[in-house]
Amino acid sequence: MKTVTIEGQLRTEFGKKATRELRSQELVPGVIYGGAAEVNFSAPAKAFKPLVYTAEFQLAEVKIADKTYKCILKDLQFDKVDDSLTHVDLLELVEDKKVIATLPLKFVGNSIGVKDGGKLVTKMKSLKVKTLPKYLKENIEVDITNLAVNENIRVEDVKAENMEVMNSPRIPVASVVMTRQLKQEEAAAATAAPAKGAAAPAAKAPAAKK
Repeated sequence: MKTVTIEGQLRTEFGKKATRELRSQELVPGVIYGGAAEVNFSAPAKAFKPLVYTAEFQLAEVKIADKTYKCILKDLQFDKVDDSLTHVDLLELVEDKKVIATLPLKFVGNSIGVKDGGKLVTKMKSLKVKTLPKYLKENIEVDITNLAVNENIRVEDVKAENMEVMNSPRIPVASVVMTRQLKQEEAAAATAAPAKGAAAPAAKAPAAKK
């Protein structure tokens, strides 16, 4: 799994004035919680970019003084005016302590419904799971090979080994819907087919001999 390394420093002063001073130096305040003790720190804004501005699930390795904290991103705050990053919350990973994380979904396989002319519609991009740190991974694969037209894959159908999925089980994750062309083709086929039970046309009588 990808890991972003962030080098920070412990915060010794707090309050609005101290926070403004940090931001004037292009530093972002943050907090690491979930471990033995809460850690307040700051780091350069640019160091957070690979972790924040991505759809990928990544780990953060935060180096502060002589310690290294292995973490996942939990929450972010942005400035309402210029949309700059103003605060970061990280959760420290403890070996025997379960964490809740949001993992991206990766759809794999070629849907039979798409092969038949349908269109794949993805309705969820990620799942919220509860698991031990050792089971965290970049994404959860969803096999759509057997997904036919007008069928759904729901949360309960997704295989997430060693994880407790927190989302409602009946929520659709992906489906294959009929395209306009497929609907037109089916309508045309139905119109062309003979009505059920209709009598076959009578055979033409042979011409009388003169």
